Amino acid sequence: MIRSMTGYGEASCEVGSAHYFLEIRSLNNRYFKALIRLPEQLQGLEAELEAELRKLLSRGSVTLVARCSDSSDKAAFSINHLALESYIRQLKQTPQVASGEVRVDIGPLLALPGVMVPPADEEARLEEARGAFMGLLKRAVTALAEMRTREGKALVEDLLSQRETITQNLEVIQGRAPQVVQDYELRLKSRIELMLKDANIRVDPPDLIKEIAVYAERSDISEEIQRLTEHVKQFNELVTASGGKPVGRTLDFLAQEMLREANTMASKSADSLISRSVVEIKGAIDRIKEQVQNVE
Repeated sequence: MIRSMTGYGEASCEVGSAHYFLEIRSLNNRYFKALIRLPEQLQGLEAELEAELRKLLSRGSVTLVARCSDSSDKAAFSINHLALESYIRQLKQTPQVASGEVRVDIGPLLALPGVMVPPADEEARLEEARGAFMGLLKRAVTALAEMRTREGKALVEDLLSQRETITQNLEVIQGRAPQVVQDYELRLKSRIELMLKDANIRVDPPDLIKEIAVYAERSDISEEIQRLTEHVKQFNELVTASGGKPVGRTLDFLAQEMLREANTMASKSADSLISRSVVEIKGAIDRIKEQVQNVE
């Protein structure tokens, strides 16, 4: 089953007095790329969360945002009074403060290094956050995968529609291709007869046959038709496969090969009907190339 790379998932839980929230957003990307946003005190979990994400998701630009709030007094930082007193003592030694010209405001001093001390049980709280976020990650990824699957169904419908356009036009080309050489032979004979109508000159049949054979060889697109038909079959198998294996990169490469065959047909054939069908095929392939950029 095809899945889109666009999706969103979130999950939250309560552990004691702490509330944990995690959300994941994903967009299309050729490779896997993760952006982890955590509170400063939980930065130590970034590598673990990214490693777990890589196990669960194969492609996409993924943004993970995790937040934690605690309403209890255990979350409060402690004031290092010795450090604060040291800063105040140094400030009093400056002339402006000593003379009373400038008053010392305690508030900004609390932001200085070493003044505010994290809770003593910070390691225990980190372990608690690790357990909470790992569980939330799996739940959020499950919700993300469900949304990706829903988006993927819409992609499948459009991709199969474009495949049908290619198939129908290939049938037109296959039916028209043998007639192209016959039409050229008739046009060539008609032009020769017109040019030699009043002249006492004749054209040997072998020369005429040689000219027709050269044109037939130059405009033969049977190999391109066959290869494009096989590409379409493989494309259909990948789009309708029931397994969960990511196929986005394969579809992207296959679309490039399909376009290559269509371009070769366009350059070989001068027939207007075939050219019109090739234009339709190339339009469908361009749509496929655009859509598969968002397939996981």
